[in-house]
Amino acid sequence: MARLKTLGSRIKEGSSSWVKVVTPGSWRSGMTSSQRGYNYKWQKVREQYLRDNPLCVYCARQGRTVAAGVVDHIEAHRGDMTLFWDQASWQSLCKLCHDSVKQAEEAGSL
Repeated sequence: MARLKTLGSRIKEGSSSWVKVVTPGSWRSGMTSSQRGYNYKWQKVREQYLRDNPLCVYCARQGRTVAAGVVDHIEAHRGDMTLFWDQASWQSLCKLCHDSVKQAEEAGSL
């Protein structure tokens, strides 16, 4: 039986593909996701919202039927917990649309 070679010294200590980037002065600076509202209560409400609204609204506009996996705040709440919990300002998006189209819209490049 052949032995598996280990990665050993080929992995640099401290190297990570997970880099937290938060713009200095942002309302999010120094806060965990839980402190920003994305806690257990959010997870439960998010799950229910996706059960009730299972399709990506952006894909639906294009005539595609794609399962949503993200509850997106239509209007950026920037820490306003009243807006954060306002379900009228939520929409279901697939991860691809959330991470591309929606981010481009917020950046003003669409």
